[in-house]
Amino acid sequence: MTVEGPLSGPAVEVVLARHTVRRAIYVGPVLVALAGLLRGWDGVIASALGLAVVVGNFLLAGAILAVAARISLAMYHAAALFGFFLRLALIVATMLAIVSVVAIDRPAFGITAVVAYMVLLAWEALAVARGRERELEWIQ
Repeated sequence: MTVEGPLSGPAVEVVLARHTVRRAIYVGPVLVALAGLLRGWDGVIASALGLAVVVGNFLLAGAILAVAARISLAMYHAAALFGFFLRLALIVATMLAIVSVVAIDRPAFGITAVVAYMVLLAWEALAVARGRERELEWIQ
């Protein structure tokens, strides 16, 4: 998604979401391996699914906010607030749907999703706060 106007280039929200997903490449194997050590192969599968749900959530958040930002500031604020609750409900619904269809290790699934979400969010926030995201024009 590209923005036209005074700030050209990709939407900041999409860039942030992609950075967060890129960091999942480092966090994911650690969580999946830990789940595998503690819960076996069922833990590995469940942990990978939990990680996939979180990654999808971050990508959806970036897309929703980028579209809303192009409409208006009020829409952006509404999307940020209501989008969070909508995505939270979507995460819960997705996890409940997966658990009802497939017999997976529920603790590994849930714990991985929560830990991955918090670690990735904190990592991205620290990177932005420390100025490590150089391609974000609004930080300069």
